[in-house]
Amino acid sequence: MSKKVTMRIGLQSVREIELEVEDAEAVIEAIKDAMTKDDPVAWITDTKETRHGLAVDKLAFIQVDAEEEKMVGFG
Repeated sequence: MSKKVTMRIGLQSVREIELEVEDAEAVIEAIKDAMTKDDPVAWITDTKETRHGLAVDKLAFIQVDAEEEKMVGFG
C-alpha cells in the first residue's frame, strides 16, 4: 500500500511563505549554496518535517524573526 503525500505547488505569484525552522542560519546557507551552484531549487525542512522546495531565482527577500521567550507571571 502506498503512502499518501500532500503537495502544494505555487506558480509564479506575488506571495510569501512563512516557515518555522530550527536553524535559520542553516536555511540561509542552503539557499546561498543553491544560488552559488546554480541549483534551481533549495530544499528546506521545517519543524513539522515538511519539505519545501524554493525556486531560488524567484526569491525576493528573506526575513528572519527570532521568537522571544514569553514570560508568564511577574518577571
